Amino acid sequence: MSPEIILLTLAAYLALLFLLARRRAAGADNATFFIGGRRTSWYAATLAMIGAAMSGVTFISVPGSVAADSFSYMQMVVGFTIGQLIIAFVLIPIFYRRGVVSLYEWLDIRFGATTHRTGAWCFMVAKVIGAALKIYVVCSVMQILVFDHFNISFTFNVLFTLLVVWLYTRSGGVRSLIATDILQSLCLVASIIVCIWAICHRMDLSFGGAVDAVISSPYSQMWFFDDHSSSRYFWKMVAGGALCLVAMTGLDQDMMQRNMSCRTMRDSQTNVILTAICQIVVILLFLSLGALIYRYIDFAALPTPARGDDAFPLVATHGGLPVLAGIMFVIGLISSTYSAAGASLTALTTAFTIDVMDGRKRYDESSLTRLRHRTHIVMAAILFVVILIFKHLASDSIINLVFKVAGYTYGPILGMFVFGMISRRNIREKAVPAIALLSPIMSYILQWVAAEKFGYHIGFELLGYNALFTIFGLYLASSKNNLKNE
Repeated sequence: MSPEIILLTLAAYLALLFLLARRRAAGADNATFFIGGRRTSWYAATLAMIGAAMSGVTFISVPGSVAADSFSYMQMVVGFTIGQLIIAFVLIPIFYRRGVVSLYEWLDIRFGATTHRTGAWCFMVAKVIGAALKIYVVCSVMQILVFDHFNISFTFNVLFTLLVVWLYTRSGGVRSLIATDILQSLCLVASIIVCIWAICHRMDLSFGGAVDAVISSPYSQMWFFDDHSSSRYFWKMVAGGALCLVAMTGLDQDMMQRNMSCRTMRDSQTNVILTAICQIVVILLFLSLGALIYRYIDFAALPTPARGDDAFPLVATHGGLPVLAGIMFVIGLISSTYSAAGASLTALTTAFTIDVMDGRKRYDESSLTRLRHRTHIVMAAILFVVILIFKHLASDSIINLVFKVAGYTYGPILGMFVFGMISRRNIREKAVPAIALLSPIMSYILQWVAAEKFGYHIGFELLGYNALFTIFGLYLASSKNNLKNE
């Protein structure tokens, strides 16, 4: 697949993206930017959430992961479904009842301003690192596929990407994101289906033959109950999936801003439940595509990629499939990238404007708009710098470490919310920042000791231990006097 075709595909997608974003941004104000004016229908939010949960990293990595982890990711999906139920019937009623724009305003209502800002800063650190990593990975792929061919630097590649994201989210915010996320969802599902069809067509497999090929694949094992010390053990992945979904979706401004844009609490709950069902189907399609990709690599005598992340790009763009497969791969990749980047930039702007600067209380409408615009530019600049730092480090081990560190920051957020919901105790807020800092450190030490001393590998459930350390610290810093109830 030639770089020229990829570049034309990118141009066509961006033209459609800007058309949708501009139409949705008409008449936008601050409420529209932050929560879409709470005018989103449940079915539109559901379509948007299907793609919103999938970043470019997910798009590339999940199919490639089957070689190392088989279909064990479905165990996480079981946990995701449990987490969605918790979001629908525990968190959403709380947030709608209190009428919050940013989720972390609830921490102010329950505890006070220091806890509110601490939760917001934890989110912002996690989101900057996580979003920058996702954009970096996809920009690296696009650099190889397109920009190197035209002798365009990686710096310009990243600058162009963030400029596009900044432009189409500048006015519309969440309202624009809903429309563009729907486009991403449709592109994502279409790209999976087209690539599966192309591989099956090339190997002369019928629908039934494709199903048999996936089931008989050596990578198709889904459930792992045999080794409780393994990070793939069923109950560990289910617990980790539920915790990750609650913390990294239910308590993440980026993800919840779509759910909170629905007209009513009931609409939002309906959206979450339908999203959970759709997520099961989409992830299963991703994993099935992965099994077929490795079968096709053997069939076409292609070199086996050293990294799982390289398998999907290799087969889609240089594997001898029809050009349509390569085009749909590129569309799926760039759509997930711009959607994830746009949502992250909007959420970071919301968190800083509403939570850190206390924008809703301290500024009138026009001043809040000016603050929002300035913050939007600054957050884009911060993402740009962090992505270039990743490029400078350019080591898988360092990047994986940074991504794990970003995940740690959700533990304190989860701990703060859980403690506030299950306890009526008030806390000495001066201790909260120290607790939020120490909890991830203690979690890292626990993970290291468990692996080195006992051979027990803590996986995604580490988030739960992180939250427990936070809850314990908050309890020590609390008292029964002067309660600040929700």
